[in-house]
Amino acid sequence: MQQNILTLIYLIASVTFIVGLKMLSHPEKARNGNLIAAAGMTLAILGTIFLYKDDAGNTLHNYGWIFGGILIGGIIGTLAAKKVKMTAMPEMVSLFNGMGGACAALISIVEFNHFSEVFTKPGWSEVPWNLTGNMIGHLLTIYAGAFIGSVSFAGSVIAWGKLNGKIKDFSFKGQHIFNLVLLAVIVGFIVYLLFDLNPSNYKLFYLIPLLSLLYGVLFVFPIGGADMPVVISLLNSFTGVAAACGGFLYNNKVMLTGGILVGAAGTLLTILMCKAMNRSLKNVLIGDFGGGNTVTSSQSKTGEIYKEITVSDAAVAMAYARKVMIVPGYGLAVAQAQHACHELEKLLEEKGVEVKYAIHAVAGRMPGHMNVLLAEADVNYEKLLEMELANDEFKTTDVVLILGANDVVNPAAKTDPTSPIYGMPILEVEEAKMVIVNKRSMKPGYAGIENELFFHPKTSMLFGDAKNVLQQLISEVKTL
Repeated sequence: MQQNILTLIYLIASVTFIVGLKMLSHPEKARNGNLIAAAGMTLAILGTIFLYKDDAGNTLHNYGWIFGGILIGGIIGTLAAKKVKMTAMPEMVSLFNGMGGACAALISIVEFNHFSEVFTKPGWSEVPWNLTGNMIGHLLTIYAGAFIGSVSFAGSVIAWGKLNGKIKDFSFKGQHIFNLVLLAVIVGFIVYLLFDLNPSNYKLFYLIPLLSLLYGVLFVFPIGGADMPVVISLLNSFTGVAAACGGFLYNNKVMLTGGILVGAAGTLLTILMCKAMNRSLKNVLIGDFGGGNTVTSSQSKTGEIYKEITVSDAAVAMAYARKVMIVPGYGLAVAQAQHACHELEKLLEEKGVEVKYAIHAVAGRMPGHMNVLLAEADVNYEKLLEMELANDEFKTTDVVLILGANDVVNPAAKTDPTSPIYGMPILEVEEAKMVIVNKRSMKPGYAGIENELFFHPKTSMLFGDAKNVLQQLISEVKTL
């Protein structure tokens, strides 16, 4: 009876995961989708704790340790989520994802310790072939979980460090070849241990997670900063696959479903991100996109010099425009200026100006960063235009206000074959009648390359912190 109830609970929880994931596709429903999925997860956890029985009829009994761990983890997670700033959200997502990978790897290690008892029992080699076949399948799942989970954990930690600036891009000559060799060694080692069930070899298993941790570090180290959104998405899919391995090990359907959903969603998002950047996943993983260049000159490579605009002139241009497009970037997030941006939007609309937002898929430091940021300020979701739709409207736009975006509006992606971002689809802001770029300085963006847009005849630079500049624009527009 208990098992039937638990199966029903797992079914309900699986449905909530699917429904919650579907609702996350729209900002207006995302919060409720999160709550529904969280409720399903809570139900699955409680059901497992109180109703689970193994094949021998044993139930869980160490409730103190279980609820103690849940309480400590819950407190740490809640405090971290409440205190994190929107600018630090990408690294928090990466770190939390890494913790999921670590859990999956630890599950595999613990299960191997249990499973290895078979090797120490007399007569293990006389086990019937069908049981040995099951053993091989079980071991393969354990090895895969240890490998993928360890890579996800180590890679996510490095990504976290790179996102918050504590770890710089690092590579050495021949690193990609070394990485491939290391990967081949790990896979070969797994195959060897899988078919050589010798009691004297089973402790070599621990080399799998250790080598995988090293691979995870070297895997992410050389990847340029501008590719971090893709890497985070890819590592997220790794964690999902590792969690699914845990579901196989425990024959836990809800864990399997959750892992498959995360793995599939992460994989699809990775593909979409690569498409948005017009880069193959191979180029992301072995390329050197970003870093290196530290151009700070006020003069372009062709000798052109940028021009500045005052706050009052910018306010006049936008207040008397017919249509204004706002392009948010990481500078907006750093300044926590989303609420000021929304206030400026409302003031302009009161004056009869049509205001929309142009959103690039890889703007910011994680997938959907700008959407989340603007949703926090209650910006109408219908005003957020994806790149294709935004590019159709720039030709009829009077003023484009760029707030901290850089690489996603860089014309070099279309005009300079030598540029590392060449071929990447961008927001074609230069098609508008006037472009105003708000930046703190002339420093390059995350890809580390000069932006010719800043020297374009239509472009005017408005220097300063995004929040301060927007507040000044609001004051000026109110006087018009």
